[in-house]
Amino acid sequence: MPCVLYLLALAVFAQGTSEFMLSGLLPDIARDLPVSIADAGALTSAFAVGMVIGAPLLALLSLRWSRRRALLTFLVTFLLVHVLGAVTPHYGVLLATRVVAALANAGFLAVALATATSMAAPDAKGRATSVLLGGTTLACVAGVPAGALLGELCGWRSAFWAVALLSVPAILAILWSVPAGSAPRSVEGGPRVRAQLRALRSPRLVVLLLLGALVNGATFCTSTYLAPLVTEVTGFRAGWVPALLALFGLGAFAGVSAGGRLADARPVRLLVIGGPALLAGWIASALTAGNPVAVLVLLFVQGALSFAVGSTLVSQVLYAATGAPTLGGGFATAALNVGAALGPWCGGAALTAGLGHRSPLWVSALLTALALVVAGLARVTRGGPVTAPDGSGRPSPTDAPASCPRAAGESADGRRVG
Repeated sequence: MPCVLYLLALAVFAQGTSEFMLSGLLPDIARDLPVSIADAGALTSAFAVGMVIGAPLLALLSLRWSRRRALLTFLVTFLLVHVLGAVTPHYGVLLATRVVAALANAGFLAVALATATSMAAPDAKGRATSVLLGGTTLACVAGVPAGALLGELCGWRSAFWAVALLSVPAILAILWSVPAGSAPRSVEGGPRVRAQLRALRSPRLVVLLLLGALVNGATFCTSTYLAPLVTEVTGFRAGWVPALLALFGLGAFAGVSAGGRLADARPVRLLVIGGPALLAGWIASALTAGNPVAVLVLLFVQGALSFAVGSTLVSQVLYAATGAPTLGGGFATAALNVGAALGPWCGGAALTAGLGHRSPLWVSALLTALALVVAGLARVTRGGPVTAPDGSGRPSPTDAPASCPRAAGESADGRRVG
């Protein structure tokens, strides 16, 4: 993998840290500004909404820019609003910076996914995707606890300064390594929005985006409510919660790393085995939530399976969207964030209904089962797997040349062949 991809992953690490670090900073923010805890919590919601809305919209906006210009614009904007957030004494300004930061984050990730897969070998989109998403998993493992520690030692504003500083090496890498060429050309010879949107009409792509949202929803449903589960059901002390979250994050990093290699060579096998294994893991977690040893093992395993399957689905979206790589990355980003919002909402609804602290695990199992049903129906309806017709996840030898685009899995006359 080109070195610049790892520096782009550093930017993704900073952005992931920014997205999740407020969970440990809210009391200090509420006291300092001053606002209620609920108002401080709205900062997290504002970021999530900005990510969902911003991914496709900013991907569209960037179509007429070179990737270098788009990456620099989004990343510099992200850096500057964190500097503003670090110095502002006004809650309203801080809230606005969270929305703008989310929009910049969404746009950057969409373009970064397209850039990473274009700089990697044609059959290495999965590995390139895993490098970038590895930044997000490392944010869960190291970035969020480090942000909380910085906030405790130096105040919450120091965490915002740290996120801004982490973005600087990626800016320099983009200036040095990403070509300052013209706007990326679509397969139809131009960056027209209509051309790229036509390239996204593949039913396979829609299925993959839905699967990504469901799997990510299951992941965030359980991880969001992990603390009450392990303290109230398993019996761990509250001091164990950061370590258990880190264990889940380590599993996620392992899953992204391993999945990145398998996603290019054996995507069908990974999804066919990993999907049911993920469902079985959520069910086993719900049944054994009172056993500390089982919880420790399953936290790592489920983190690994969730992100191996999830990152494979993202890479398959990029393979399916070869005619619209930037928009493909934008819609993949939006789908993941829809899942990140849907899962915790469903888990919270189960808790509010009085179903107990194990209920988010059962909701995760239900969302995963729904993903398997969707994948099965798509395969039966279309007569083939949701990945490429040859089962590799890569464009088949019969794919159209650049001057004659069509959705993956179609013959030259437009008929489905997968």
